[in-house]
Amino acid sequence: MYLINELLSQAIQETENLLEGEIFLVKDLFKGYVWNRIPVRDRLLLGILFLNHVHQDESRVCAIEKTSSHQQRYQKRTTTSP
Repeated sequence: MYLINELLSQAIQETENLLEGEIFLVKDLFKGYVWNRIPVRDRLLLGILFLNHVHQDESRVCAIEKTSSHQQRYQKRTTTSP
């Protein structure tokens, strides 16, 4: 149904709409009904790919702690952050 690379591109593009310092989960980057239509295995893969993107690229997003349900939380960096 969904191509993972398209979903990853959408998620990365959506981070541009976040405010500096804003904390979010990958699922927050999609409308609720869109996220719910993505199969669980694809959501897991999308989470892994998004985390890899954050670590590999010079992204304005950084990974922070995980939630109690083991979901990775992210924060959009401010312009003064490294």
